[in-house]
Amino acid sequence: DEAETKMIKLAFGDHAYRMKISSTKSMTGHMIGAAGVVEALFCVKAVNENFFPPTINLDNPDLEHGCDLDYVPNKGVEGRIDVAASASLGFGGHNGCVVIKRYTA
Repeated sequence: DEAETKMIKLAFGDHAYRMKISSTKSMTGHMIGAAGVVEALFCVKAVNENFFPPTINLDNPDLEHGCDLDYVPNKGVEGRIDVAASASLGFGGHNGCVVIKRYTA
C-alpha cells in the first residue's frame, strides 16, 4: 500500500526500484500477533528456494499515490534472493523489520 511503499523508498532510496516487492499478507490476511513471524518464515523460504512469492489480487498498483515499485503481482517468480526483509507495521505504531540473509559457509 501507499504507506509501505513510502517506507521502502525512504529506507532504500533509488535501490527500491531495483528490488522485487511482495506482500504475502494478501494470501494470509492480517494475522495480528502472528503476522511478523509468518512474514519472516516467508522470507526464509523465499531465500532458501530463490522464489519471490506473489502479491495476489494485485492488478493495478496505485500509481497516482506513488505505488510504482517492482511488485510481484498474482504469480510468484523465480530469481536469486540473497537478502529479504519483512516489515511489520503494527496497530498503534508498533513497527519493526527483520532482515534474512542467505547463509554461506
